[in-house]
Amino acid sequence: MPDFLIEKALVRNFYGALDTVADSEIEDVLDRFCAPDYLWRGYHPFNENRTPSLVAKLFWRPLRQALTRLQRRMDIFMAGRNEIDGFSSTWVVSMGHLMGLFDGPWLGIPATGKIAMLRYCEFHRVENDRIAETAMFFDIPHLMVQAGLKPFPPQTAAQLVQPGPMTHDGLMFADQPQTEGRATLAAINAMISDLGTWSLGLPLEEELARTWTDDMIWWGPTGIGATYTIERYAKQHSGPFRAAFSERSKTAHICRMAEGHFGGFFGWPNFTATLSGPFMGHAPTGKQSEFRVIDIYRREGNKLVENWVFIDLLHFWKAQGVDVLADLNASDSGQVLPV
Repeated sequence: MPDFLIEKALVRNFYGALDTVADSEIEDVLDRFCAPDYLWRGYHPFNENRTPSLVAKLFWRPLRQALTRLQRRMDIFMAGRNEIDGFSSTWVVSMGHLMGLFDGPWLGIPATGKIAMLRYCEFHRVENDRIAETAMFFDIPHLMVQAGLKPFPPQTAAQLVQPGPMTHDGLMFADQPQTEGRATLAAINAMISDLGTWSLGLPLEEELARTWTDDMIWWGPTGIGATYTIERYAKQHSGPFRAAFSERSKTAHICRMAEGHFGGFFGWPNFTATLSGPFMGHAPTGKQSEFRVIDIYRREGNKLVENWVFIDLLHFWKAQGVDVLADLNASDSGQVLPV
């Protein structure tokens, strides 16, 4: 029987050390907990980096200098075997917010001196008592909005600091019944099967009702937003998204796992699609782009009820010819994305 207590303890100890050491000791912590050939995948502009010292230098140290007194406020913590590689590798997943005082600029985003919350989700592959691989996505546009900037045109759904699960049971420090994890993975796979085709021939709301409860909540990224119920999700995201894109590739994931009533996946990319209609206030370009996505789900019964979504929209839009961060650093107006 799988027992993930050792892997969970390793990641929790890593967090305990990383979140409390002085900036000058961050590299030592990553060297101690991560493999020498550590692979770290991050939201644009960080992308892929190797070696613990490089990740410390490029990401963690600048972030800690910008968000002082940093706290990790986790909403979900789980572990499981990866379905994509035949359930051979073990991954530990953490999701929540990194909260601190926004006391220094980061990536050109101006400091506010106020509380700021950076949404994040991490997938860690644990091997030989080290973290061998990480995918860490974080909602940089959400942080930009907190600093008073407008990285995107007005979105279709709501802009929020997003809460954790309604059931408040996402921190699974102890192992969960395998039967529950299998049921969650089955629900996720059923949803992927429907989503991956866009060709069931059903009205959108009927298609969604096959795998989602009617009171579903889709906690989407800044630029799209959060939306509640199948009817509003279809109207405020799924319908407009499908209308905007064509030539969607098949879904591809690096990790897909579940534990208890929660599960999720990430890809690099998850899929590609061509922007053939208007999207997020922009005209169609006819260009194909990658979608790098992390999805975390909560299941009730045999359907999905909550979904936290991290989409690297900075990477997507850069491929479409819009460099949000470059526009930010070239402008002092606060309106960084041309409408």
